[in-house]
Amino acid sequence: MKSQAYRMAMLYDFYGDLLTQRQKEFFDLYYNDDLSLAEIAENYDITRQGVRDIIVRAERTLEDIEEKTGLIQRHQHTRSCIAVLQELCDQLQALNRAKLESNKEVQLLCMQLQKAIEELEKD
Repeated sequence: MKSQAYRMAMLYDFYGDLLTQRQKEFFDLYYNDDLSLAEIAENYDITRQGVRDIIVRAERTLEDIEEKTGLIQRHQHTRSCIAVLQELCDQLQALNRAKLESNKEVQLLCMQLQKAIEELEKD
């Protein structure tokens, strides 16, 4: 259940603005505020099934958008690549420092690589 909630949170973060206002409200109450279907239904004076239908439709919409665009998948891949680059940069810097005479060219390349990693992290 937790992984489903996490996935829905990611989908909502990426694509939530594409939902209708009602879908956004119910989705937010259900996933972020942890209200039950019955609680939402009572607050909006509709049936529990009506709330469920709106949330399921929102989930399906978000899943369909991700299937078509793949933005979350690409985002996660990019994050993994950044982590690998950061680790390699750290190892290279450590090796360079471990030498008695640190190579200035290697140090400069490491600094440039670190700046590139920071730029990727901004996105």
